[in-house]
Amino acid sequence: MLRVRRRRPAGSRRLAALATVGAALVIAAGALDRSLASPARGQRVAPRSSGPHAYSCPILPADNPLNQDISRAPVDPRSASYVASIGASLHLHADFGSNPSYGIPFAVVGARQPRVPIRFTEFGEQSDPGPYPVPANAPVEGAGEEGDRHVLVLQRGACVLYELYHARRHGRGWEAGSGATFKLRSNALRPAGWTSADAAGLPIFPLLARYGEVHAGRIDHALRVTVARTQRGYIHPATHFASSSGDPALPPMGLRLRLRASFSLAPYHGQALVLLRALRRYGLIVADNGSSWFITGAPDRRWNDEDLDQLKTVPGSAFEAVHTGPIRHGGFAGRGAGVASRRV
Repeated sequence: MLRVRRRRPAGSRRLAALATVGAALVIAAGALDRSLASPARGQRVAPRSSGPHAYSCPILPADNPLNQDISRAPVDPRSASYVASIGASLHLHADFGSNPSYGIPFAVVGARQPRVPIRFTEFGEQSDPGPYPVPANAPVEGAGEEGDRHVLVLQRGACVLYELYHARRHGRGWEAGSGATFKLRSNALRPAGWTSADAAGLPIFPLLARYGEVHAGRIDHALRVTVARTQRGYIHPATHFASSSGDPALPPMGLRLRLRASFSLAPYHGQALVLLRALRRYGLIVADNGSSWFITGAPDRRWNDEDLDQLKTVPGSAFEAVHTGPIRHGGFAGRGAGVASRRV
């Protein structure tokens, strides 16, 4: 089924071919996550207490805010305003699927992957300096087109995540608008006011809907969502805003949105049901400006697009915003407005 993506220019997208580079193992997002066991049909998935894991790494500690169960978090006093501004009558949309060019791909490399220079072209002062272990053939989101062009690389062993925004090959390395590294065993935040490869200053990979965990029957983390407009503020673990608006009805970066307990899941099945159960427990987190209620995932040919299309029947009014911390306005005011122009 053809999926129309509204937040980036239309056109075909191709993933870069992946290959073994030196002694490093590079795995595209469609590769099987062998760290996730597949339960037999009808088998109940046992609760996990150690947080999400993949590729022999924790995907952030179990007590990281992105892995926080928000099913009992208090409703934010501005919940109704936030949902209305995002679009109460709009619907969820899976911004990923079986088409390998639809979604944000990632690569996994080994400990010996060579590091290459990274040249930052837009927000170097808010970027972690290179070199990064990014292969020359790492998959690029929307390769061949303008757009966010994210490149995500998880390094086994070290369990460090390297993420680039607006990335392209440059000489023997890469150039990017911005870049960030995240130690997956750490809860450390980025400096106040700093962006990352994402507008909110958050990591992208830990917030993706990934086929392996959905196939295993359970997602243990929040999912990344985009909204059309945001305010000039952020809630930790976000560290950056991408707006000049002071409208308090607009959601701040880092806002968590939970699927209401009263919303019936009885009509849903398969992959969509696994996703919706996660949205009741872990919710969505506002990470970027874009089409409202678009949930981000990694492409995989095993996604069932008909299953995912069930999400299009879930309205924004089925969600409520929860309170997870104060809105912060500190940082680099001039840079916030600049980032807004490149993220929309």
